[in-house]
Formats: sequence, structure tokens, C-alpha cells
Amino acid sequence: MASPEVLIVGAGPAGLALACGLRLHGVPVRVVDKAAGPATTSRANFLHARGAEVLDRLGALGDLPKRAISALTITVHAGGKPISTLRFGDAGLRTSRPALLVSQAAVEAELRRRLAELGITVQWSTVLVEASADDNGVTAVLADGNTVRAGWLAGCDGAHSTVRKLAAIGFPGVAVADQWLLADVYADGMPDRSGSHGWLHRDGLLGALPMRQDATSRDDLWRLMAYLPGAEDEKMNQRQIVDHLHQVVPQRTGLSEFHIHGTAWTSLFRIHRRLAEDYRRGRILLVGDAAHIHSPIGGQGMLTGIGDAENLAWKLALVTRGKAVETLLDTYQAERRPLAAEVLRTTSANTRFQTGDGTLVRFLRERVMAPLLNRPWVQRWATAVASQLWVSYRRGPLAGAGMRFGHRPRPGDRVPNMRCRRVDGSITRLHAELGGHWVLLDSGGEGAEVARKWLGEYVTILTTGDSATGVSGFGQTLLIRPDAHLAWRGRPRSDGLRRWLAEALSNGKTR
Repeated sequence: MASPEVLIVGAGPAGLALACGLRLHGVPVRVVDKAAGPATTSRANFLHARGAEVLDRLGALGDLPKRAISALTITVHAGGKPISTLRFGDAGLRTSRPALLVSQAAVEAELRRRLAELGITVQWSTVLVEASADDNGVTAVLADGNTVRAGWLAGCDGAHSTVRKLAAIGFPGVAVADQWLLADVYADGMPDRSGSHGWLHRDGLLGALPMRQDATSRDDLWRLMAYLPGAEDEKMNQRQIVDHLHQVVPQRTGLSEFHIHGTAWTSLFRIHRRLAEDYRRGRILLVGDAAHIHSPIGGQGMLTGIGDAENLAWKLALVTRGKAVETLLDTYQAERRPLAAEVLRTTSANTRFQTGDGTLVRFLRERVMAPLLNRPWVQRWATAVASQLWVSYRRGPLAGAGMRFGHRPRPGDRVPNMRCRRVDGSITRLHAELGGHWVLLDSGGEGAEVARKWLGEYVTILTTGDSATGVSGFGQTLLIRPDAHLAWRGRPRSDGLRRWLAEALSNGKTR
């Protein structure tokens, strides 16, 4: 097998998304995973709007919208009665992809399908045991004794990342909450399946999410999460977990007809908050859960990991193709680690608030905050926060200190999926042209020549298709990154585009 430019360890959502992104830019990759085969059970179940957009740009969304439960609601119960319903709807952020309630296993399957179209299959039962980096690449040693030489090593291998340990990157953090019981079960006597449910109870929070294996599957599969405050890190087998659920679910929900008649998967876990000290150590990079772990409340884990992968893919592609110097990769940590730190803070605070058992905390949770969830403005705010469509790199090193003001979107902001026109006059959508390409929205001038000189053939030239673009101050030239964030905007026929490319890709050196 030819040496890959990038060896990706881990075939979860982050690793597969990174592989797809790199292949769309023509970069040879190899994906290995220590597991014997694809996961059939799923830890994550929410794919918020930004995650769906990323998969769409990669060509990996497939039929997930049809298979998912798209009417996302969370009904909060207290005292056995519903007291509020949070609806995840339109946050006013101009996305064509709503949030989906879909299993991580299904997401991974679509990413593998897309990766196979791009010529790559995952190598299962392949264990990394050693890795050493030098100035020119990485030598990886596998458990079977074979060695792999690659230009770069990407650790997408989860919270217990072997890559992170071999790179000696610290992963400090703390426990956020006591033990949780988690199970995917086939059950009767459950409430409406159009959304999720949460029960506030003095003995601990309990959540239930409807699950669907495919569009035609049976409608009795549920994910149950039960908080066990004060519980030791005890071990339970599947039978014991099911027995415990038969006891706690009726107690905390009042669902007297509840009964489990089949079990797909069970687990016990404790929520931790950890953040890698570095995302890059020379030619070794961390992506997804290998770099950050946090509470699953809010459904931000898979979303953040997929976002990491998309951000890194185009940067690593430019470096491997000789279009950018290695320091461009430092912007991966500069843009993504602050976001992860914010996600860790908000999910930890939310978890502590949801699981706190003090009198004041319970009063605020049940009598103040829960009723507020019925307010439309709260629902719009919650949708926007969960979606991560608000994420901006405006304060990052690629935005430019002098470009943080003026027309929106500003450099670093996400550009909405607006209607555009190709050079042949046909109509398209902006995000459909991204993923494997940059887009230059050019209103005239020599922008196309400049962009292709610096970025190569992975540039698409478009103009706006109508006046309702969602972009103010149009008439300027806009360079949009493959991850849908604005790289640069300025006057046509100005030298600003060349200067930005020189600074971002070559530390100011001209070509």
C-alpha cells in the first residue's frame, strides 16, 4: 500500500469526516481503527444544524433526514406532569438543514459510504502501538508489526486516545457529575415519540429519547438516561441495569405501564470535562473526543468533533499540497480550542444545574427556568446556541485585526447558504459548492486569477443569484473557505486579496 499523506487513527464521526474532507481536496489518506468493525450501538443521538450542514458539504448527509426524527422537542416533566416543551425550530440563522434526532451509528455509516465513494475503506482491527515524528513525517508501528510512514498523524481515537498518549499531550480535567445509567431499550408504556422527554425528580434526573434505526423500523426503541446521585462507581451487568430501570423509571416518571421487552445496549458512565493542552504536537494532531470531552447534555459532542474535522481538513490539505506553510496548522487550535473550552463550560454548568439537589437549585429549575422554556424567544435562543451556527472565528488569527468591523458577515463569520450563479449562468447554492472547494464571489476584477495562483484548482468562481443574499455590502469580492466561513472581503481590483493569501498561507511572503 502506498504511503498516505495522512494516517487517521479512529473511524468515528470526526475521523471519517476528516478523511472525507481531505479526499475532497485530493489528499491520500489511510484510516485505521482498533475495533473489529463498525459500531452497531450509538452514544450520540443529536445532530444539530451545523453538523447536518457539514455532512451535506462533504456529500455524506445521504438519507439521514428521512431516517431521523426531525420534529425536535424536549418536554420537561415535574411531579409526573409536563410543565414545559422546548422546541428546536428556526433560529433565524438561514440554514437549510434542521437539527436531526439520529444515531451516531447511522451518521458513521453515511460517512463510510461517502468515504468509499472517494476511494477509501476503513481498516478495522488495526491497532496503533507506537508513533514517532520527525521534521518530514511520522512513523507509526502497528500491533501486527507493520510500520506506516505518513506525512501527518491525526488522532481521532476518542477520550482514551492512544495518539494523544504517544504524543505526550496532557488531558487535564475533572469529574462533573456522579454515575449515570444509559440504555437503549425496546419498551412499552412510553410517552409521545415526536420528541424527547426529561423528568425532574428528587431522586435524580431521567431522560428518554426516541430512537429509530431506519425509516421503516419499529417505533419502540428508546434511549434512557438515569442519573444516580451519590452512587459509587459500581459495576452492573445488562440484566441488573434493566432491573434497575424497571424500578426507577416508574418512580421518577409515573409511567405505570412501562416495561422493557428487549435491550440493544447498556452502559454505566461518569461525566468528565477534559481539554487537551495542545491540539498539535509537530506532525501529530488531535481531533474530536481525543481533544475534548464533556457532558452529553445538549448534544454537542459529535457536533464539535465534526466541526474540528472540517476546520482541519482544508488547512492540512493546503499544507500537504505545498500551498501553505506548516504554521497554517496552528490556526486549527487557535480557532477550535476556544470553542471547545466554551462548550465545556456551558455543558458543565448545565449539567450541574440539571442535577443539583439543593432546595434553591430545585426551585429555580422547576419553578423559574422550566416555565421559561415555553417562551418563543427562549426557544429561538436555545436552538441557536445548540446549533453552533453562531460559531465565528472573527477573533482568530486568519480574520485580520483590521477587518473585524464593517459589513456582515465579517471575516471569520459563517456565510449563509445563499443563492448564487455559476459562470455559465446556472443557479446553485453556496454550500453546495464548498466542502472540496473554496468559493470566490467575484463582482469583477482579477480575483479569480489571484485565488487560483495561491490555492490551486480547488477554487470555484460564483456571483450572487439574487438580491436576497443575507450578505450586506455586496458589490465586494468575497473569498469563502471550504468550511463556509468568510476568509476575506474587499473591493474588486484591489490588492487586498493577494495580501491576505500571502499572510495566511506563506507568513506574508509573496509568490
